[in-house]
Amino acid sequence: MGWMDDQDGSPADAEKDVKTTGGRVLRGQTVAPGLALGRVCLQADEVLFSAAERSSSDQVDRELNRFRRALEASRAQITDLREKLRGRVPEDEARILDTHVTYLRDSVFIADVENLILNENLRLEAAIGKVIGDFDRIFRLVQSASLRQSAVDLRDVGVRVLRNLALEDAELTDEHSEESDSEAVLVARELTIVDLFTFKNEHVRGMVTQEGGLTGHAAIFARSMRIPTVVGVAGLLDEVREGDFVILDATEGILRVNPGSELRRQYVETASAPKPIGTGKTAPWIRESPRTRDGEEIRILASCGNLPEAQQAAESGFSEIGLYRTELLYLVDSTPPSRDSLVHHYGAVLAAVGEAPVTFRTLNVDSSMGVSYLHPEREKNPSLGRVGIRALLSNENVLRRQLQAFLIAGADFDVRIALPFVHDLHELRRVRQVLGEARQELRREELAHQKSTPVGIVIEAPVAIYGLDDLASEADFFMVNLDSLQQHLLAIDREDPRLARAFGELHPFCVRALREIAARARAADRPLSVFGVSSRQGINPELLIGCGFRTFCVPPAGAEELLHGVEEIDLARAQERAQARARGEDGSEEARVAAYRHGYSPE
Repeated sequence: MGWMDDQDGSPADAEKDVKTTGGRVLRGQTVAPGLALGRVCLQADEVLFSAAERSSSDQVDRELNRFRRALEASRAQITDLREKLRGRVPEDEARILDTHVTYLRDSVFIADVENLILNENLRLEAAIGKVIGDFDRIFRLVQSASLRQSAVDLRDVGVRVLRNLALEDAELTDEHSEESDSEAVLVARELTIVDLFTFKNEHVRGMVTQEGGLTGHAAIFARSMRIPTVVGVAGLLDEVREGDFVILDATEGILRVNPGSELRRQYVETASAPKPIGTGKTAPWIRESPRTRDGEEIRILASCGNLPEAQQAAESGFSEIGLYRTELLYLVDSTPPSRDSLVHHYGAVLAAVGEAPVTFRTLNVDSSMGVSYLHPEREKNPSLGRVGIRALLSNENVLRRQLQAFLIAGADFDVRIALPFVHDLHELRRVRQVLGEARQELRREELAHQKSTPVGIVIEAPVAIYGLDDLASEADFFMVNLDSLQQHLLAIDREDPRLARAFGELHPFCVRALREIAARARAADRPLSVFGVSSRQGINPELLIGCGFRTFCVPPAGAEELLHGVEEIDLARAQERAQARARGEDGSEEARVAAYRHGYSPE
């Protein structure tokens, strides 16, 4: 399956009968961009649901003592949090917590709660709820933004005290609280600072709320701490349940509830990748021109499949997105995405990376992916059926719409288009004709668009190797999908776990084919790059460099390891190893036959 080729993990792990639906899709306003995957943890609104329970007279002292302990615990938590955030958020934003400490010491707040316990025999939780509710109603009626924020801050303080009371009463440990909160995506009615952190003051994975706007102290913290956060999701509390699996794509303001596992796979690598703290900080391992040990320049470009991943690539310092897989928007609904939705998405990707070039690969799905308007039914052998450019040329309306979206979004950007699974010159020429027709339509509509767009091909069908000289006459660049090309060269099903290890190291005859590709690209003066999981495995990077490849497209999460590996490679040695492998003189063929005899292990 072409669109999965640059994802980590063996393609053999894929379930062939898995659903590819996008799940329920809810939309809101982005407070802090980013991506979070996890199970829903519904956060109760303690203030809203504190029942007006009363206690007996002999319980008054107990309630007052509980209040004092909860106040002390809350103050200690905020003091600890203030220290942990030192240097991680601007000092003027960290001072917001000082306001919360002030409320925890506020004589009026404390006296009002204690009077309700003493004079009306209210239980502590009910007393706190009434005091905060009264302040809340009064402050929210005024026009002053600062007073309304004061009501929110007091509410946050009250929620913190109530949660400490619940923690004490249930005799929960910090460890238990940590596991229940930090590994989940929190869903709540409103955004509060309390919800952003666990009792150990580690920030939560992500946050979604039904109410709230883009301003306020909690929103400031969410942005500073880079906690993916979306607010204002209509009907949120009616649409999600405790334990639902969700993908929070806060960069686009989308919450996907219980999506199919193919979509989960699309996001897993991005979500698990380390994220730099703060904005605009280049990861220390990214350099403009990494070099081998003897000084040969190797380009490492980003390979992305969603907007958060593109943003991560930009923040990490990648100079270019060498491959952007466009399948995501086509997998979330039973009908094709509109041109406007495509333009919006591609425009957001381009805006995230600024002036950096982006190579968009056209839609690449086979009949196993459940895209019914391209494949009414599953073919007997999807990887050899209508896949890549074949599928798009069988439904040119889908192709034309996507090409127009590229052109509109790329009006002021450096956009390039890569065509997957190209076999011959006729396919390339027809796509160029459709691209020209798309431009004519945009001119008639008087829409701004990119006037000249480089178009390249993705080499994954072996027959294309024999036609590279012809293809070079009209293709602006070449890309090699190494996973797919190996599958077809070796005639091995990548989803068969018994044969998965066949992709671990390049077969000698595959090395010969790759050397031929590199030589023909060099002779035609066409840029050449390679992508795919196998391009980063074992000695394959060294073999690829020895074959003549100088540009790798990798997910941001996999770039650091590859870069360090490149720095240990000696070009002359790499060329010698590639030559030996191509001639079958390094023992790899014997090892492969032995593996066949004893059976490949799925590990």
